[in-house]
Amino acid sequence: MIQSNVSLPPEYVLRKAKPFDMWLIVFFVFRAKLDPSQLKWQQFWVIKSDGHLVAFGQLRNFHLAQELGSLFVAAAWRNRGLGTVLVQHLITQASQPLYLKCLKHQLVNFYIQRGFVSVNFQDLPPSLKSKFGLSQLRKRLTKAFVLFMKYEIPTERLYIPSIE
Repeated sequence: MIQSNVSLPPEYVLRKAKPFDMWLIVFFVFRAKLDPSQLKWQQFWVIKSDGHLVAFGQLRNFHLAQELGSLFVAAAWRNRGLGTVLVQHLITQASQPLYLKCLKHQLVNFYIQRGFVSVNFQDLPPSLKSKFGLSQLRKRLTKAFVLFMKYEIPTERLYIPSIE
């Protein structure tokens, strides 16, 4: 597990989602046109401010891989670093290679700055190829923007013990 180096300001609370959070998560997922498949409250982490859900994201589990998905920050709370905190926290929670599907050009640099690199569809694990297959087809048929990405541990975070 990787340790996060970004802290959350004291007016926010980061916690595992609870069953009662799910209705609001589903509402925001549909409103933001995020992937509505595999929404399991047990996989979500939420950020709350003054009792209001302001951000969330989940780690979807697949065979030999995980997907960072359903990342959302409410409009009024954007540009405060909450997305960064959430992504870095989800990275620390990942127990398998971590992937995501990026559908907006303007988010590519956000993910690159947090350690994700572009990968070809052919290089995805089989379990994610079946999950992302429709997106790949949409990309080929309509030339829509779709970028598959994988988290790579930055080399400055790697500890390689000396052999003596």
